[in-house]
Amino acid sequence: MSLYGIGIGGTGAKCLEAITHLAATGVFVDAAPSTKEGINVLFVDADETNGSLERAKNSLSLYQKTYALFANERNSIPLMQTGVSSFDLWSPFRNASTDKQLAAFFSYNSLKQNNSTLGHLFDILYTQEERNANLDVGFRGRPAIGSAVMSQVDLDRLGEEPWRSLVERIRVDAAGGSTPKIVLYGSIFGGTGASGLPTIGRLLANKLKKENMRNGVKLAGIFLLPYFSFTPTGDAEQVYARADQFMLNTEAALRYYLTEAQQIFDVVYLLGSQTLSTVEFSVGKQSQRNDPHFLEVYAGLATRHFIRENPDQHSVILVSREIKDQISWADIPESGRVKQDLSAAVRFAYVWLSYIVPELAIASSKGVNLGGIPWFKRFYKLDSGWNRFASPSNSESFGLNDLEQQEAIARISDWCRDYLRWIVELHDCQGETIQLFDAAAISSLSPGRDELAMLVKGKNVSEARRLQETIPNVRVNLDKPDTSGKGTIGLARTLYKLCRLD
Repeated sequence: MSLYGIGIGGTGAKCLEAITHLAATGVFVDAAPSTKEGINVLFVDADETNGSLERAKNSLSLYQKTYALFANERNSIPLMQTGVSSFDLWSPFRNASTDKQLAAFFSYNSLKQNNSTLGHLFDILYTQEERNANLDVGFRGRPAIGSAVMSQVDLDRLGEEPWRSLVERIRVDAAGGSTPKIVLYGSIFGGTGASGLPTIGRLLANKLKKENMRNGVKLAGIFLLPYFSFTPTGDAEQVYARADQFMLNTEAALRYYLTEAQQIFDVVYLLGSQTLSTVEFSVGKQSQRNDPHFLEVYAGLATRHFIRENPDQHSVILVSREIKDQISWADIPESGRVKQDLSAAVRFAYVWLSYIVPELAIASSKGVNLGGIPWFKRFYKLDSGWNRFASPSNSESFGLNDLEQQEAIARISDWCRDYLRWIVELHDCQGETIQLFDAAAISSLSPGRDELAMLVKGKNVSEARRLQETIPNVRVNLDKPDTSGKGTIGLARTLYKLCRLD
């Protein structure tokens, strides 16, 4: 099995951001292949500088660099086992020689000059403001604008990159006997997602059918219903997304999928929330950088369900929560497994950043007092004359100040910071109480927070276990014999095992 995830618009990018973090923690280990090409993603957006898109691509880049460090350390720990490769970003304006305006895209002025019927139809369907709005910020929450642009993406354009590479890889997977699975992510209440999901879904379905691959490929849509709102600023006549139209857009989209698009997707997941989180208004570009939302975690877990359970097209699966406006571990599908993977990664990243990295920095610059930090000698080569970590004289030695070791420390640290950033921001959800982790403690990385068990919410921890699950105990156990290897990667793998406490 191979998985292809296509994130359409800002919400689609945020779903792929969640997929990346879940893959890093090991959530997909028993669902997706543990190979470099385990999960393949493609971003689709007309707004190429969208803040949420840039953040998702940055998270993916950080994970890919860290994943590469563990290339020879597979199948021993869930962390960093599932690879995520990228086809990068595709924009419908990628090869457009015209201005990014609806009128320019369809040569509106020429149509009017020729007194064309299409020109008059344009006047009926779109206002002057909509025709002339600059679409480099996306489709401004207008599905009608996005649908017009996306409708120009026909089968022939699948010959261009990155569609050509994506289809070719799917063809190779299907020929090899596997069942490729494609998942499209996006909102159905905005502009880019609402217009791109059905268009790209139908485009792919038709292409696969044309090449006699449709029956051997599973296609799913994970659609997000309205889950955030905002108060717009500026001229009310300007063209931009309007939160008060989200429900109307959603109703129209659902009617379309019910009557016109049933044959596109094998499986559809609908994710929404009764409580709309408040986000800062933005027309688009870098300022449109909405915080992660727990629904995007659900999108990732719906992906796990799709690739692992292979649900029937006519099955109906419901997910609810115990308490309105609150998310706890009891509300998370497969909570036992997911909680274990996410919590182990949180504890690992927390200890790595708050204790391990500062001690490595001191050791690198000033040397090591082996009486105070006894575990160092397990992982790094020492210059016994100066009590300093030596640069290795050959590839079998591990000197802390060696460039390779320093780069590994930096890459792991960058990933840890980004992962914890994502976890903390998930909890900053207005109108919702997220009871998964102690976000305040994680955010502060307070050295006084030694009790690892208390970083995870919803645990009835005994006093004895609370005192046992501490950072000092983890540091002591780092000095015990283990088969995790030497150097920075050996240290990271050993630390992760000690942090997987459940």
